[in-house]
Amino acid sequence: MSKRGARGKGGMGTNAIEIRELTKTYGGTRGKPEKPALTGVDLDIPKGSVFGLLGPNGAGKSTLINILAGLVVKTEGRVTIWGFDQDKNPRQSRASIGVMPQELNLDPFFTPRGALEMQAGLYGVPRSQRRSDEILRLVGLEDKAEAYARTLSGGMRRRLLLGKALVHHPHILVLDEPTAGVDIELRQMLWENVRELNRQGMTIVLTTHYLEEAEAMCDEIAIINQGAVVARDTTANLLERLDIKTMMIQPDGAVPRLPEGAGLQVSQAESGTIEVTYHTAEMTAEAVLAAVREAGISIRDVKTEQADLQDVFLELTRSR
Repeated sequence: MSKRGARGKGGMGTNAIEIRELTKTYGGTRGKPEKPALTGVDLDIPKGSVFGLLGPNGAGKSTLINILAGLVVKTEGRVTIWGFDQDKNPRQSRASIGVMPQELNLDPFFTPRGALEMQAGLYGVPRSQRRSDEILRLVGLEDKAEAYARTLSGGMRRRLLLGKALVHHPHILVLDEPTAGVDIELRQMLWENVRELNRQGMTIVLTTHYLEEAEAMCDEIAIINQGAVVARDTTANLLERLDIKTMMIQPDGAVPRLPEGAGLQVSQAESGTIEVTYHTAEMTAEAVLAAVREAGISIRDVKTEQADLQDVFLELTRSR
Protein backbone atom coordinates (compact mmCIF):
# COMPACT_ATOMS: atom_id res chain seq x y z
CA MET A 1 0.00 0.00 0.00
CA SER A 2 1.15 3.51 -0.65
CA LYS A 3 2.34 5.46 2.37
CA ARG A 4 -0.08 8.36 2.28
CA GLY A 5 -1.60 9.86 5.38
CA ALA A 6 -2.10 13.03 7.31
CA ARG A 7 0.11 15.79 5.98
CA GLY A 8 1.41 19.03 7.43
CA LYS A 9 3.73 19.88 10.26
CA GLY A 10 2.77 16.79 12.27
CA GLY A 11 5.09 13.84 12.61
CA MET A 12 8.30 15.84 13.04
CA GLY A 13 9.33 14.06 16.26
CA THR A 14 10.43 10.52 16.95
CA ASN A 15 7.16 9.39 18.55
CA ALA A 16 3.99 8.42 16.74
CA ILE A 17 1.92 8.98 19.89
CA GLU A 18 2.66 11.02 23.00
CA ILE A 19 0.37 10.89 26.03
CA ARG A 20 0.80 13.09 29.10
CA GLU A 21 -1.15 12.95 32.39
CA LEU A 22 -4.13 11.35 30.67
CA THR A 23 -7.11 10.93 32.99
CA LYS A 24 -10.59 9.63 32.34
CA THR A 25 -13.27 9.49 35.03
CA TYR A 26 -16.79 8.15 34.51
CA GLY A 27 -19.80 9.03 36.68
CA GLY A 28 -19.85 11.82 39.20
CA THR A 29 -23.28 13.06 38.08
CA ARG A 30 -26.80 12.50 39.42
CA GLY A 31 -25.44 11.06 42.62
CA LYS A 32 -23.34 8.39 40.89
CA PRO A 33 -19.85 7.97 42.37
CA GLU A 34 -16.88 8.77 40.16
CA LYS A 35 -15.15 5.78 38.63
CA PRO A 36 -11.60 6.40 37.39
CA ALA A 37 -10.72 4.50 34.20
CA LEU A 38 -7.33 6.17 33.57
CA THR A 39 -5.26 7.85 36.26
CA GLY A 40 -2.49 10.08 34.90
CA VAL A 41 -1.14 7.92 32.06
CA ASP A 42 2.19 9.00 30.53
CA LEU A 43 3.20 7.06 27.43
CA ASP A 44 5.35 7.48 24.30
CA ILE A 45 4.93 5.14 21.33
CA PRO A 46 7.87 5.34 18.88
CA LYS A 47 7.37 5.73 15.15
CA GLY A 48 7.72 2.56 13.13
CA SER A 49 7.36 0.23 16.11
CA VAL A 50 4.99 -2.62 16.86
CA PHE A 51 3.86 -1.57 20.32
CA GLY A 52 1.95 -3.84 22.68
CA LEU A 53 -0.65 -2.48 25.09
CA LEU A 54 -1.45 -5.18 27.64
CA GLY A 55 -3.49 -5.42 30.79
CA PRO A 56 -6.24 -7.43 32.50
CA ASN A 57 -9.92 -6.85 31.76
CA GLY A 58 -11.03 -3.49 33.09
CA ALA A 59 -7.49 -2.12 33.22
CA GLY A 60 -8.28 0.86 30.97
CA LYS A 61 -6.96 -0.34 27.60
CA SER A 62 -10.24 0.14 25.72
CA THR A 63 -10.76 3.58 27.25
CA LEU A 64 -7.27 4.60 26.13
CA ILE A 65 -7.84 3.32 22.59
CA ASN A 66 -11.21 5.04 22.34
CA ILE A 67 -9.64 8.33 23.43
CA LEU A 68 -6.95 7.93 20.76
CA ALA A 69 -9.67 7.25 18.18
CA GLY A 70 -11.63 10.33 19.25
CA LEU A 71 -14.60 8.24 20.40
CA VAL A 72 -14.25 9.09 24.11
CA VAL A 73 -13.57 12.55 25.53
CA LYS A 74 -10.75 12.56 28.07
CA THR A 75 -11.19 14.21 31.46
CA GLU A 76 -7.71 15.72 31.63
CA GLY A 77 -4.31 15.43 29.98
CA ARG A 78 -2.79 15.83 26.54
CA VAL A 79 -2.69 13.47 23.56
CA THR A 80 -0.50 14.08 20.50
CA ILE A 81 -0.91 11.83 17.45
CA TRP A 82 1.70 12.08 14.70
CA GLY A 83 2.66 15.52 16.00
CA PHE A 84 -0.90 16.85 16.11
CA ASP A 85 -2.36 17.89 19.45
CA GLN A 86 -5.72 16.19 19.74
CA ASP A 87 -7.35 19.31 21.23
CA LYS A 88 -5.85 21.86 18.82
CA ASN A 89 -5.92 19.74 15.65
CA PRO A 90 -8.61 17.08 16.15
CA ARG A 91 -9.19 16.49 12.45
CA GLN A 92 -5.51 15.95 11.62
CA SER A 93 -4.92 13.75 14.64
CA ARG A 94 -7.87 11.50 13.74
CA ALA A 95 -6.71 11.30 10.12
CA SER A 96 -3.33 10.01 11.32
CA ILE A 97 -4.74 6.94 13.06
CA GLY A 98 -6.83 3.96 12.01
CA VAL A 99 -8.51 1.66 14.51
CA MET A 100 -9.57 -1.94 14.02
CA PRO A 101 -12.12 -2.45 16.84
CA GLN A 102 -12.74 -5.70 18.65
CA GLU A 103 -16.50 -5.60 18.00
CA LEU A 104 -17.77 -6.72 14.59
CA ASN A 105 -19.71 -3.50 13.96
CA LEU A 106 -20.52 -3.74 10.24
CA ASP A 107 -23.59 -2.72 8.28
CA PRO A 108 -25.00 -6.07 7.06
CA PHE A 109 -26.34 -4.54 3.83
CA PHE A 110 -23.04 -3.12 2.60
CA THR A 111 -20.68 -5.09 0.42
CA PRO A 112 -16.97 -5.06 1.38
CA ARG A 113 -16.19 -2.69 -1.50
CA GLY A 114 -19.15 -0.49 -0.57
CA ALA A 115 -18.09 -0.44 3.09
CA LEU A 116 -14.57 0.66 2.16
CA GLU A 117 -15.84 3.33 -0.21
CA MET A 118 -18.24 4.66 2.43
CA GLN A 119 -15.47 4.74 5.06
CA ALA A 120 -13.13 6.55 2.67
CA GLY A 121 -15.82 9.11 1.98
CA LEU A 122 -16.33 9.72 5.69
CA TYR A 123 -12.63 10.52 5.97
CA GLY A 124 -12.76 12.81 2.95
CA VAL A 125 -10.46 10.69 0.79
CA PRO A 126 -10.82 11.87 -2.85
CA ARG A 127 -11.98 9.17 -5.26
CA SER A 128 -8.69 9.40 -7.15
CA GLN A 129 -6.80 8.43 -3.97
CA ARG A 130 -9.03 5.58 -2.85
CA ARG A 131 -7.49 2.11 -2.91
CA SER A 132 -10.49 -0.12 -2.15
CA ASP A 133 -9.50 -2.95 -4.50
CA GLU A 134 -5.90 -2.85 -3.26
CA ILE A 135 -7.08 -3.10 0.34
CA LEU A 136 -9.47 -5.95 -0.51
CA ARG A 137 -6.53 -7.88 -2.00
CA LEU A 138 -4.42 -7.16 1.06
CA VAL A 139 -7.01 -8.59 3.45
CA GLY A 140 -7.96 -11.49 1.17
CA LEU A 141 -11.49 -10.36 0.31
CA GLU A 142 -11.19 -9.56 -3.41
CA ASP A 143 -13.43 -12.53 -4.30
CA LYS A 144 -16.06 -11.28 -1.82
CA ALA A 145 -15.99 -7.65 -2.95
CA GLU A 146 -19.68 -7.63 -3.94
CA ALA A 147 -21.06 -10.00 -1.29
CA TYR A 148 -23.24 -8.52 1.44
CA ALA A 149 -21.45 -8.24 4.78
CA ARG A 150 -24.20 -10.29 6.43
CA THR A 151 -23.13 -13.31 4.35
CA LEU A 152 -19.49 -13.13 5.43
CA SER A 153 -18.04 -15.45 8.05
CA GLY A 154 -16.79 -14.03 11.34
CA GLY A 155 -13.20 -14.24 10.11
CA MET A 156 -14.03 -12.41 6.88
CA ARG A 157 -15.80 -9.67 8.82
CA ARG A 158 -12.71 -9.23 10.96
CA ARG A 159 -10.61 -8.87 7.79
CA LEU A 160 -13.05 -6.22 6.57
CA LEU A 161 -12.63 -4.30 9.81
CA LEU A 162 -8.89 -4.23 9.15
CA GLY A 163 -9.56 -2.95 5.64
CA LYS A 164 -11.84 -0.17 6.95
CA ALA A 165 -9.09 0.97 9.32
CA LEU A 166 -6.74 1.42 6.34
CA VAL A 167 -8.89 3.37 3.86
CA HIS A 168 -7.54 6.81 4.78
CA HIS A 169 -3.89 5.66 4.66
CA PRO A 170 -3.14 6.29 8.35
CA HIS A 171 0.37 6.50 9.77
CA ILE A 172 -0.72 4.54 12.87
CA LEU A 173 -2.84 1.39 13.01
CA VAL A 174 -4.44 0.34 16.32
CA LEU A 175 -5.52 -3.30 16.57
CA ASP A 176 -7.86 -4.03 19.49
CA GLU A 177 -7.78 -7.77 20.18
CA PRO A 178 -7.58 -8.50 16.42
CA THR A 179 -7.29 -12.29 16.72
CA ALA A 180 -9.80 -12.91 19.51
CA GLY A 181 -11.86 -15.95 18.58
CA VAL A 182 -10.36 -16.47 15.12
CA ASP A 183 -8.82 -19.65 13.73
CA ILE A 184 -5.10 -20.23 13.30
CA GLU A 185 -5.15 -19.65 9.53
CA LEU A 186 -6.80 -16.24 9.86
CA ARG A 187 -4.49 -15.30 12.73
CA GLN A 188 -1.44 -16.04 10.60
CA MET A 189 -2.86 -14.05 7.69
CA LEU A 190 -3.58 -11.05 9.92
CA TRP A 191 -0.06 -11.07 11.31
CA GLU A 192 1.48 -11.37 7.84
CA ASN A 193 -0.51 -8.28 6.85
CA VAL A 194 0.55 -6.43 10.00
CA ARG A 195 4.22 -7.26 9.46
CA GLU A 196 4.01 -6.04 5.86
CA LEU A 197 2.34 -2.78 6.89
CA ASN A 198 5.01 -2.27 9.54
CA ARG A 199 7.77 -2.93 7.00
CA GLN A 200 6.22 -0.15 4.89
CA GLY A 201 6.65 2.21 7.83
CA MET A 202 3.30 2.04 9.60
CA THR A 203 3.31 2.18 13.41
CA ILE A 204 1.25 -0.63 14.95
CA VAL A 205 -0.39 -0.51 18.37
CA LEU A 206 -1.67 -3.90 19.51
CA THR A 207 -3.83 -5.04 22.40
CA THR A 208 -4.09 -8.78 22.87
CA HIS A 209 -4.85 -11.39 25.51
CA TYR A 210 -2.49 -13.82 23.77
CA LEU A 211 0.76 -13.02 25.55
CA GLU A 212 2.82 -15.30 23.32
CA GLU A 213 1.53 -13.24 20.40
CA ALA A 214 2.71 -10.00 22.01
CA GLU A 215 6.05 -11.59 22.83
CA ALA A 216 6.55 -12.64 19.21
CA MET A 217 5.23 -9.47 17.54
CA CYS A 218 6.02 -6.46 19.72
CA ASP A 219 9.21 -4.39 19.89
CA GLU A 220 8.03 -2.61 23.04
CA ILE A 221 5.24 -3.19 25.54
CA ALA A 222 3.32 -1.16 28.09
CA ILE A 223 1.35 -2.95 30.78
CA ILE A 224 -1.69 -1.13 32.19
CA ASN A 225 -3.37 -2.09 35.45
CA GLN A 226 -6.15 -0.22 37.27
CA GLY A 227 -5.86 2.74 34.92
CA ALA A 228 -2.11 3.26 35.32
CA VAL A 229 0.98 2.18 33.37
CA VAL A 230 2.82 -0.25 35.66
CA ALA A 231 5.58 -1.10 33.19
CA ARG A 232 6.86 0.16 29.84
CA ASP A 233 9.98 -1.21 28.19
CA THR A 234 11.31 -3.23 25.30
CA THR A 235 9.99 -6.77 25.22
CA ALA A 236 13.49 -8.11 25.89
CA ASN A 237 14.00 -5.89 28.93
CA LEU A 238 10.63 -6.80 30.38
CA LEU A 239 11.51 -10.47 30.16
CA GLU A 240 14.77 -9.77 31.97
CA ARG A 241 12.90 -8.18 34.89
CA LEU A 242 12.11 -11.60 36.28
CA ASP A 243 15.26 -13.51 37.12
CA ILE A 244 13.29 -16.74 37.37
CA LYS A 245 14.52 -19.94 35.77
CA THR A 246 13.03 -23.41 35.82
CA MET A 247 15.31 -26.43 35.64
CA MET A 248 13.64 -29.45 34.02
CA ILE A 249 15.31 -32.63 35.24
CA GLN A 250 14.76 -36.10 33.80
CA PRO A 251 15.72 -38.54 36.57
CA ASP A 252 17.63 -41.72 35.73
CA GLY A 253 15.79 -44.23 37.90
CA ALA A 254 13.75 -43.91 41.08
CA VAL A 255 13.36 -40.61 42.93
CA PRO A 256 13.97 -41.18 46.68
CA ARG A 257 12.78 -37.69 47.59
CA LEU A 258 12.42 -34.31 45.96
CA PRO A 259 15.18 -31.71 46.30
CA GLU A 260 14.85 -29.22 49.14
CA GLY A 261 16.37 -25.84 49.83
CA ALA A 262 15.55 -22.22 50.62
CA GLY A 263 14.24 -20.40 47.57
CA LEU A 264 13.47 -23.59 45.62
CA GLN A 265 10.01 -24.40 44.28
CA VAL A 266 9.92 -28.08 43.37
CA SER A 267 7.27 -30.25 41.73
CA GLN A 268 7.17 -33.51 39.81
CA ALA A 269 5.07 -34.03 36.69
CA GLU A 270 3.20 -37.25 35.91
CA SER A 271 5.88 -38.00 33.31
CA GLY A 272 8.43 -38.09 36.13
CA THR A 273 10.13 -34.83 35.17
CA ILE A 274 11.22 -32.79 38.18
CA GLU A 275 10.71 -29.04 37.83
CA VAL A 276 12.85 -26.82 40.04
CA THR A 277 12.14 -23.07 39.90
CA TYR A 278 14.64 -20.64 41.40
CA HIS A 279 15.84 -17.02 41.32
CA THR A 280 19.17 -16.64 39.56
CA ALA A 281 20.08 -13.67 41.78
CA GLU A 282 19.83 -15.90 44.85
CA MET A 283 21.06 -19.25 43.60
CA THR A 284 23.31 -20.65 40.88
CA ALA A 285 22.49 -23.57 38.62
CA GLU A 286 25.29 -25.52 40.28
CA ALA A 287 23.62 -25.07 43.68
CA VAL A 288 20.36 -26.39 42.25
CA LEU A 289 22.11 -29.44 40.82
CA ALA A 290 23.84 -29.99 44.18
CA ALA A 291 20.41 -30.06 45.90
CA VAL A 292 19.23 -32.60 43.33
CA ARG A 293 22.25 -34.83 43.92
CA GLU A 294 21.86 -34.47 47.70
CA ALA A 295 18.32 -35.85 47.32
CA GLY A 296 19.87 -38.99 45.81
CA ILE A 297 18.59 -38.36 42.29
CA SER A 298 20.60 -39.51 39.28
CA ILE A 299 20.20 -37.18 36.32
CA ARG A 300 19.56 -38.53 32.82
CA ASP A 301 18.93 -35.16 31.19
CA VAL A 302 18.47 -31.52 32.21
CA LYS A 303 17.38 -28.28 30.55
CA THR A 304 16.37 -24.81 31.74
CA GLU A 305 13.53 -22.50 30.80
CA GLN A 306 13.46 -18.69 31.14
CA ALA A 307 10.48 -16.72 32.37
CA ASP A 308 8.12 -15.65 29.58
CA LEU A 309 5.89 -12.62 29.11
CA GLN A 310 3.04 -14.27 30.99
CA ASP A 311 5.24 -14.52 34.09
CA VAL A 312 6.13 -10.83 33.79
CA PHE A 313 2.49 -9.89 33.26
CA LEU A 314 1.27 -11.82 36.30
CA GLU A 315 4.07 -10.45 38.47
CA LEU A 316 3.34 -6.82 37.53
CA THR A 317 -0.44 -7.06 37.87
CA ARG A 318 -0.59 -9.17 41.02
CA SER A 319 -2.05 -7.54 44.17
CA ARG A 320 -2.10 -4.01 42.82
